[in-house]
Amino acid sequence: MSKFNFIKTAIDGMFIIEPTVFGDNRGYFFETYNYNDFKNAGIDVEFVQDNQSKSKKGVLRGLHFQTKKPQGKLVRVIKGEVFDVGVDLRTNSKTFGKWVGAVLSDENKRQLYIPEGFAHGFLVLSEEAEFVYKCTDFYDPGNEGGIMYNDNDIAVDWPITKDMNILLSEKDKALKTFKEYIANKDNKQ
Repeated sequence: MSKFNFIKTAIDGMFIIEPTVFGDNRGYFFETYNYNDFKNAGIDVEFVQDNQSKSKKGVLRGLHFQTKKPQGKLVRVIKGEVFDVGVDLRTNSKTFGKWVGAVLSDENKRQLYIPEGFAHGFLVLSEEAEFVYKCTDFYDPGNEGGIMYNDNDIAVDWPITKDMNILLSEKDKALKTFKEYIANKDNKQ
C-alpha cells in the first residue's frame, strides 16, 4: 500500500501529493519520496539534483523554465507557507498555457509534482518560507527562460493580499509575456 495520496490535477501528469504522517507525543515521521510508490502512480522519473531556498513574505519567484533541458520538479515547504504554481508549456498538450496552483506548507506537508515542460513559480504567504525541491535534470543557466508572473493570458490567480508587498528579482522583472514566449518558441523551430 502506498504511503502517499496522489491527487490528480486538471493538468495531465501534474499531482498534488499528500504523505502519510505517523505521529505521536514525541513528534512525527513521514516519507517525502519513495521511487516505487511514485512509479506506481505514474511518476517514473529520476531525480538528479535537490535545491533549497529561503524567502520572506511577498517574494514571488517565477515563472521559470529551462528551454533545452526541462526539469521535472517535486516541490515542498519545510517551513512556512507558499502558493506554488505550474504552467503547462507542452505545445501538444490540450492544457497548453493552463496552470494549477496549490498551497504548500510545513503544516499540510503537501507536495506538488510539476512534470518536465512546465514553467514554475511560487509566492511566499508566511513571514518566511523554506522551500525544497527535487529536479529531474541539472540546472543550466544557459537554458533558462521565464514568463511574467502576472501575464494576462495565463492569468494565475495569485493570492496577493492588500498588505503584501510583492518582491521580484531584477531577472523576474524582465521576463517576457506568454505571447512573446510563443512567438520566440515558434521562431526557433
